[in-house]
Amino acid sequence: MKIKNKASKNHKHAHLDALVAQNVTIVFLLNLCFALIEFIFGFLFHSTAILADAVHDTGDAVAIGLAWFFQKFSQKTEDQRFSFGYQRFNLLGASLTSVILITGSFIVLFEAVPKLFNPQPVAATGMLGLAIFAILANGFGAWLLARGSSRNESILNLHALEDVLGWLGVLLVSVVLHFVPWYWLDPLLSVLIALFILSKALPKFWGTLRILLESVPENVDYSDLLYQLENLPEVRCVTQLLIWSIDGEQNAAMIHILLADQQDFTEAKIAIRKLLAQHKVCQSAIELDETKHEHKVHLKYEKKY
Repeated sequence: MKIKNKASKNHKHAHLDALVAQNVTIVFLLNLCFALIEFIFGFLFHSTAILADAVHDTGDAVAIGLAWFFQKFSQKTEDQRFSFGYQRFNLLGASLTSVILITGSFIVLFEAVPKLFNPQPVAATGMLGLAIFAILANGFGAWLLARGSSRNESILNLHALEDVLGWLGVLLVSVVLHFVPWYWLDPLLSVLIALFILSKALPKFWGTLRILLESVPENVDYSDLLYQLENLPEVRCVTQLLIWSIDGEQNAAMIHILLADQQDFTEAKIAIRKLLAQHKVCQSAIELDETKHEHKVHLKYEKKY
């Protein structure tokens, strides 16, 4: 009976993975194809707002493709070439996506800002028709992903909803242009879309860069961790504490500690690893010494109140 239940669970898990892959593939193709359509009609309609959203959709398509590829690739176990494993390939995908979005947004701003002061006529009827089609297509993608429960699907669902909101803006502008010739609304909307993309892409790029530069993880208070370590009954003082993030979720640490008098090394390591686990440290190298090495440098921490 247990074997059947286990086989049933494995079959269900495999079915869910296949469904997620299918949904993500559909949304990827939707974003990629629609981005190409937007670039074509953006030039034909002389609409920088449509071109700005084309950049957004291109970034989304690249993000979906890279995230899916590197997610699979990063699950490979460590080997002789990558002793830490392949987790950081996720960061490579995130960096490439951010660079594409940031570059595209600055190109849009370069094109749109001058048109704010010298607006050009746009094909409002064409914008209206494309906006309606885009809202239906992106709405279908959002509905498709909303049915899933995986982390990938929930994140991509937010992207699809953002696209729907962006096209609602294009729809509103096209309707207004049918009644009044406020052509400056088109470059204004494109500027707003570009600034929105930059507000999302720049922090993500900086966060990824921080991880690649092996800074202290953003979710770890270095001083507080040091304080907690030195207040363990087994520890006399901490002379070295190095902590960094492997992939933005899991952390690694190297620590050198002087033990209190007559402390058992095994018990000390258990207590230290238990504390490190609370800070999502999955890999650690802990060096322990007895108190006779008191000439070692004592790290300082700042208490926070």
